[in-house]
Amino acid sequence: MESSKKPKSKTPAKKPKDSVLEQKSPAEFFAENKNIAGFDNPGKCLYTTVRELVENSLDSTESISELPLIEITIEDIEKSKFNSMIGLVDRDRVDEELYDDHETAKAREKRLAKEAQAQELQAKNASLGKKIKEPAAPKTMKGRGGAAFYRVTCKDNGRGMPHDDIPNMFGRVLSGTKYGLKQTRGKFGLGAKMALIWSKMSTGLPIDISSSMKGQSYNSFCRLDIDIHRNIPHVHIHEKRDSKDRWHGAEIQVVIEGNWTTYRSKILHYMRQMAVITPYAEFIFKYVSDVSDKNVTIRFARRTDVMPPVPLETKHHPSSVDLLLIKRLIEETSKQNLLQFLQHEFVNIGKSYAERLIGELGPEFSPKMPVKSLTSQQIVRIHQLFRQAKFNDPSGDCLSPAGEYNLRLGIIKELHPELVATYSGSAQVFEGHPFIVEAGVSVGGKDVKQGLNIFRFANRIPLLFEQGADVVTRTALKRINWSSYKINQTQDKVGVFVSIVSTKIPFKGTGKEYIGDDITEIASAVKSAIQHCCIQLKTKIVKNIQAREQKERKRNLSKYAENVAGAVCGVLKQMQQIQASKKRRYDGKEAEILKKLSSGMITKETVKEKLVQHVEQVDSEMAMEFAANSGVSEEPRECIYLQSLEAAEDNFIDLHSPLFVFRLFC
Repeated sequence: MESSKKPKSKTPAKKPKDSVLEQKSPAEFFAENKNIAGFDNPGKCLYTTVRELVENSLDSTESISELPLIEITIEDIEKSKFNSMIGLVDRDRVDEELYDDHETAKAREKRLAKEAQAQELQAKNASLGKKIKEPAAPKTMKGRGGAAFYRVTCKDNGRGMPHDDIPNMFGRVLSGTKYGLKQTRGKFGLGAKMALIWSKMSTGLPIDISSSMKGQSYNSFCRLDIDIHRNIPHVHIHEKRDSKDRWHGAEIQVVIEGNWTTYRSKILHYMRQMAVITPYAEFIFKYVSDVSDKNVTIRFARRTDVMPPVPLETKHHPSSVDLLLIKRLIEETSKQNLLQFLQHEFVNIGKSYAERLIGELGPEFSPKMPVKSLTSQQIVRIHQLFRQAKFNDPSGDCLSPAGEYNLRLGIIKELHPELVATYSGSAQVFEGHPFIVEAGVSVGGKDVKQGLNIFRFANRIPLLFEQGADVVTRTALKRINWSSYKINQTQDKVGVFVSIVSTKIPFKGTGKEYIGDDITEIASAVKSAIQHCCIQLKTKIVKNIQAREQKERKRNLSKYAENVAGAVCGVLKQMQQIQASKKRRYDGKEAEILKKLSSGMITKETVKEKLVQHVEQVDSEMAMEFAANSGVSEEPRECIYLQSLEAAEDNFIDLHSPLFVFRLFC
């Protein structure tokens, strides 16, 4: 008999590995969780790389009050060219069945049968005279090895970077210059660093950086990649080169895997929206391919030299801090005692109010006590008082909104609407952070779809993804009664533009793609701003409707003038016959009219002429009244843009209005 026992495995069992405490660097964490920074797939990676480079360039130029000139180029790199770049020799396939894009004989037979059936149906429809649809392009099987590679280059005229700081600015994750409390386009310290990580993951190629600062006689050139496990830069080349053209700014070049085909519209839409919110910037976008028909060159021209002020760094509001932040401020402060610490490290705490707060803290606190000597329990007590005490709201002086003038100009420049209205609200507060909401609503325009077209901006950058959950989208769709403002939200071409700036944008998710609908202060401010725009538009729309109705009345009166003239003459002739038969005698004006009719002074033609003259007179009077009420002259209006000034002519003051900027030269 055979034994029922199973034979023992010859492979020795592995002993459980002792648990070892491991630590990941920030670069390694983001490499494994790249979707956090918006690098979900190759197409999104290409879009996010463009976005981060453009926004870094805008920050750099605006920090020195330089009118931005940004050139962004995406160059398609064929596989053979990419292989030569990395020193890899192309090799033909030997075993076709090994590849996941290989088409088996059965699959090919099925595909050919389907194509034959489609051709037969097309021929049948043609014989019956039916409209023939264009045959869909056959789907090609593309394996994971069929990746597309692109060289992304971004050049600006900004501040540039100090020569010695370039390696750490690009090769060390979570290091940056944007960590102070102020309005800024980026706060994660990623940006181009994440593009470098994606480049290392997808192509293995380093990033090239050229930079020069104002007054420097040289250009800095650095080629580097990043040691992901240690979060330190790996420098290939770092040298100073002669600068002949005295250019200042930065030029960044990175080669990544991407997908231009699927994200082309998103990238171009992003560039267009960026041109709306920054009409003082000039963008030159290029897509370069070996196939000339696919090349794209778009220039978004500058239309004004009026720039928003540079955002100012501010101090923390007492109601917005937590325990960790208070401890960090205590460690970093240069102030000696508690009174000075409260006065100088927080906004809206004066000397007298600081003394009242210290008195409320208890007998163990005193104004002169060393701030560094505070215990953990005492810090908790300060935090509790901050959460319960009453403080004045922070002002919005540190914020830098686009401004009504720039927002209106950007909308007109890119969309060419028939009507546009803008509104900029006053500074408001949520959780101790100031914010300002600006809005614009347009009707009509070029390349605008029917219905609501919503454009969202946060700290003056476009938000293109996850629109459905955003506070702007929900407010525009659910909380605005468009019909009450004479706007048809399904038939009219309506553009809704909302820009929110703050020292802290309450994004949902670290992708920075939408603002939650759960903050009452922001939701009500967005609704109010849109409504203010709609009220302005309603006045214009009502006047336009009245003008159209008047035009229609004039057309109808002119159309029936001949019939009315004939009817009037017929009535007069009947009156003449009645008088001739002596049934009735007319006197006064009636007799005078009948006398003119008998003499031939009144005819059908003269009555028609008088009617047409009267219609023209009434129409002219109503048009003048309309122009006087609306403040619009009869002459056509043209937009006038403030052109860039010469360097020597910078002694001026700008006085801003929603419709214009008055420039006073000193």
